[in-house]
Amino acid sequence: MALRDIIQYPDPFLRQPTKALTEIGPDLEELIADMAETMYAEPGVGLAANQIGVDKSIIVFDVAPHDQPRNLNVLINPQIISSVGSMVSENEGCLSVPDLRADVKRAAQVLVTGLDRQGNFVEIQGEGLLSVVLQHEIDHLNGVLFLDRISALKRQLYQRRIAKKLKG
Repeated sequence: MALRDIIQYPDPFLRQPTKALTEIGPDLEELIADMAETMYAEPGVGLAANQIGVDKSIIVFDVAPHDQPRNLNVLINPQIISSVGSMVSENEGCLSVPDLRADVKRAAQVLVTGLDRQGNFVEIQGEGLLSVVLQHEIDHLNGVLFLDRISALKRQLYQRRIAKKLKG
C-alpha cells in the first residue's frame, strides 16, 4: 500500500474519460489498496482512479460515518443506469479541486451497476450521500468535475483564483 499524489485541477488528465477495465489481475488489488489509503488519508469519501493518474474505470468509496467502522466499497466500470428526483448536495467538495466547496444539483437516487473487486456483477441503489458520491466519482471517470456543475459565476471566480495562484 502506498499513498498516491492526487492530481489537481486544472490538470488536463482529469478531463479525459477513463478506459474500461478488461482484466482483473493481481495489480488491481494493489491499486485498490493504494486508492483506499489515499482516500482515507485525505480524508475523503470517494476517489476515482484517474484522480491519482491511473487511466482505469475504478472508484473506491466509503460513506460510513467517521465514528463507525470503515466500509470500503469498490466499483469497476460503474455506470449510472437510472436516476430519480433531484436534490442539492450542500457544500460538496473534491480532492482534485481543493479549496472549493459549493452546492451542486444532483439526482436524489441512482441505480448504478458495475463489477466488484472479484469481477462479479453488482447493482447499487444509492440515495442521499451515497447517491452524491456515486454521481461525483462516476463523473470523474467521464472527465467531468463538480466544478462543471456549479454556477458559472462561482466557476469563473475559482478558475481566476487558480490561474492567479499558478502564475504566482
